[in-house]
Amino acid sequence: MTIATTETSAAIAPRAPTLAEATRVWAKIGILGFGGPAGQIALMHKELVEERRWIGEQRFLHALNYCMLLPGPEAQQLAVYIGWLLHRTLGGLIAGLLFVLPGALVMLGLSTLYVLYRHVPLIDGIFFGIKAAVLAIVIEAGLRISRRALKNEAMVALAIAAFVAIYFFKLPFPLIVLGAGLIGWLGNRYRPEVFAKVGGGGAVGPDVTGIIDRMFERGEMGHVQPSRAKALRTLALWLPLWLGPVALLWLLTGAGSVWTQIGTFFSTMAVVTFGGAYAVLAYVAQAAVETYGWLAAGEMLDGLGLAETTPGPLILVLQFVGFLAGFRAPGSLPPLLAGSLGALLTLWVTFAPCFLWIFLGAPYVEALRGNKALSAALGAITAAVVGVIMNLALWFGLHGVFRQVQRVELLGLSPDLPVLASLDWRAAVLAAAAMVAMLRFKLGMIPTLVACAVAGVLLTQIAA
Repeated sequence: MTIATTETSAAIAPRAPTLAEATRVWAKIGILGFGGPAGQIALMHKELVEERRWIGEQRFLHALNYCMLLPGPEAQQLAVYIGWLLHRTLGGLIAGLLFVLPGALVMLGLSTLYVLYRHVPLIDGIFFGIKAAVLAIVIEAGLRISRRALKNEAMVALAIAAFVAIYFFKLPFPLIVLGAGLIGWLGNRYRPEVFAKVGGGGAVGPDVTGIIDRMFERGEMGHVQPSRAKALRTLALWLPLWLGPVALLWLLTGAGSVWTQIGTFFSTMAVVTFGGAYAVLAYVAQAAVETYGWLAAGEMLDGLGLAETTPGPLILVLQFVGFLAGFRAPGSLPPLLAGSLGALLTLWVTFAPCFLWIFLGAPYVEALRGNKALSAALGAITAAVVGVIMNLALWFGLHGVFRQVQRVELLGLSPDLPVLASLDWRAAVLAAAAMVAMLRFKLGMIPTLVACAVAGVLLTQIAA
C-alpha cells in the first residue's frame, strides 16, 4: 500500500521542470497553437494542467481570468504568466516569445503571397471560401467560451446586455468591460449567492494541484511577491522599450506618416482592446478600413482567415493590417520591404505591452488570488466578452454574406443592417455548410478551412 501511494503521488506531483524542459514545451505550444484563443487555452490546459501538472486547475483559471481582463491576446499573456511563475522574468519572456514567433513568421510569408498573387482567380476563390469558414470559426469559439463563462442566468443577461450595448448603442468596448467588472464586484457584495461562484472560469476537469502550487506551499515563490520598487523597475524598463520606437518614428517621419500612424494606432489598441482578438476585431477593422484606408472590409476577412490558419495568437491578423498599410504607402522604400517593416512595427507595439501587463500586474493578482470580489468581477467580464464576440460574429456575417451593409437610424439606435438584395448565395451556402460541419459534426478548424477553400474555388466559377 505504501509503495502504491508513493508511486501515485509521484505521478500526480512531478518535479519542477528545468528552463530547458519548459522551453521545449513552450516551443511545442507555439507551433501547435492553432484554433484561436479557445484552442490555444485548451492546448495549454492539456499540456500544463492535465498531462504535466505544472500548475493546478484553480490557479490556471485564476490566471486566465486576469488575462481576460487585460487588453491584448489573453492566450499569449497566459503563457507569459505561467512561464513567469515557473522561471521568473526569463521564463515569461521565453514563453511569450515562443508563443508568437512561429505564427508571426508564417503570417509574414502569407501576407507577402497575398499581395503578390491575390488577384489570381485560383487564389481569389480560395479566399472566398476562407471568408465563409471564418464566420463558423468565430461562432464556435464564442460557444466554447460561453460554456465556461455563462454559469447562471445573471451571466447570460450580462452577455446579452454587452451585445446590445456594442451593436445597438455603439458603446466603447472598454466601457463595457468596466461596467461588467463593476456589476460583478457589486454583485459579489449584495448577491453573493449569484456571483460568488462565477469567477472560477469554468473548470474543465477535477480540481487538481500542480508543482507550482506545491512550490508556493514550500515558500519557493518569493519572486511573485509584489513590491513598489519592483513595479517601478518594471515600468522604467518596459515603457521605453514599448513606446520608444514609436516616439522615434514620430520625430523622424512626422505625425502624418504611415509609420507614425501604425505605431500610435496599434499602441492605443494595446491599451484599450480588452477581451482578446475576437472581442476587438470589429473595432480595429472599422478604423483600419474607414479611418485610415489601409485595406478594404473584405481584405480584413481575408486577413482573419490567414490568421486562423497559422499557429499563435489570432491577434496576428493585426500584423497583416500593418503589412498592407506599409506595402501601400512605401514612400521611398520597396513595397515589400515597407510592408515587412509595417508588420514588424505592428508586432512590436502589439506584444511588447503584453509583457508589461504581466510582469507589472501578476504579483498583485497572485496576492489577491483568494479575493472573492475580484474573482466575481473577472467572471462577469468574461461573461460580457461572450456578448462582444457574438457582435464580431454578426459583423463578419453581414460583411461576408452580403455585398452591401448600411447603418440605419432606428428609434434612436444605429444598427448595421444588410441590404437584402445584395445577398451572395454562394457565401451564404458556404457559411451554413461550415457551421454545420463544425457545430454538428465537430469537424476541426483546419479541415473546415481546407474544405471551404476548395469549395470556394469551385463556386467562384459559377455566376453570382
